[in-house]
Amino acid sequence: MQTVEANGARIPAIGLGTMTLKGETCVEIVDAAVRLGYRHLDTAQMYGNEAEVGQGLRASGVAREEVFVTTKVWHANLAPGDFERSFDESLRKLDLAFVDLLLIHWPNAAVPMADMIGALCKVAADKRARHVGVANFTVGMVEEAVRLATVPLVTNQIEVHPYIDQRRLIETCRSHGLSITAYCPLARGEVPSDPVLRRIGAAHGKSASQVALRWLVQQGLVAIPRTASRDRLAENLAVFDFTLSAQDVADIAALRKPNGRLVSPAHAPVWDT
Repeated sequence: MQTVEANGARIPAIGLGTMTLKGETCVEIVDAAVRLGYRHLDTAQMYGNEAEVGQGLRASGVAREEVFVTTKVWHANLAPGDFERSFDESLRKLDLAFVDLLLIHWPNAAVPMADMIGALCKVAADKRARHVGVANFTVGMVEEAVRLATVPLVTNQIEVHPYIDQRRLIETCRSHGLSITAYCPLARGEVPSDPVLRRIGAAHGKSASQVALRWLVQQGLVAIPRTASRDRLAENLAVFDFTLSAQDVADIAALRKPNGRLVSPAHAPVWDT
């Protein structure tokens, strides 16, 4: 497993996204993923599966310290008092003494940025969150968050896949030492049937999905594909044994669409990418 280094954190480049994984399915997939070699698990308060993610991790038998666990505080719980209570609840559900990374899941226009970032940095002080970061922050929000933070922010988790242009936001994050964690890296099922990605994959003996994940990893991004299939778990992890050519990368870049975004909740601010 390769890692991405950012402001003191070392984040495994491929993680297991767990959004929509529920109940025993979530426990079994997390267990199988960790046994297979995944060392990065991504969950969130809003996913409603933190307890199952924790159970799956324990069932794997792999030492807690070997697995990078991320969770997130939902946008409705970002006021200072609410933030800490929310994080306490997440740790109880995970049954963990600490998480490796705690994120603000979405910004909330009703909570001042200074309060959001202040609460985030405060919970890092007692080491129950080894690292902190943000998710779904725009260029301007990243700039303001970095200015206000009293501890280093290590990532901005955003939608990244071949059909969306996030270059400006990625460049801004990198200028401040933040990594990018890519969610929806397979574009919610669009990637596997894409003819360009399938053609590139055929040339490397890989699937279209592996090409898309390799494209992210090769840029130095972290990717967190979600799957409920044990076969796909292995496929998504097998992206470190080939390299995309300059022409491959150019062909993938040409897939960007003017409006390639898939995720835009009503509570999100106007996007500035």
